[in-house]
Amino acid sequence: MFSKACEYGIRSLIFIAMKSNEGKRVNISAISKQIDGPEAFTAKVLQQLVRGGVIKSIKGPHGGFEITSESMETTTLADIVAIIDGPKIYSGCGLGLNDCNEEKPCPLHFQFAEVRNGLKTMLENTTLQTLAFDLEAGTSFLKH
Repeated sequence: MFSKACEYGIRSLIFIAMKSNEGKRVNISAISKQIDGPEAFTAKVLQQLVRGGVIKSIKGPHGGFEITSESMETTTLADIVAIIDGPKIYSGCGLGLNDCNEEKPCPLHFQFAEVRNGLKTMLENTTLQTLAFDLEAGTSFLKH
């Protein structure tokens, strides 16, 4: 459903948020290891999120990535998806057909529209803070 870049971005941000709650910055190697992603690719995804204003990148020996508590409270999964994948997740055909629309629907068109609307609502109502708290509480996991 999400691109690999978006999956890595979401997982990275949850980890960065958790570490930021502890008052720590986290470097790219620790992030890549935690999310089980390639370092160079993860770094490129994080650059997009820095440019998008979600996280900060601090250079130097005590540098790394961090996120402010305000950003954790206000950044939703929808914001992250918009920065990395754009709006296509909300409009694509469930069967991948290019010409699927209201006038010429595919067999899944109307049912898939309901799924997309539910997904959009969930993404818009889920903040990084909520996900970081779930991880810290042990009710969710980034790695098994």
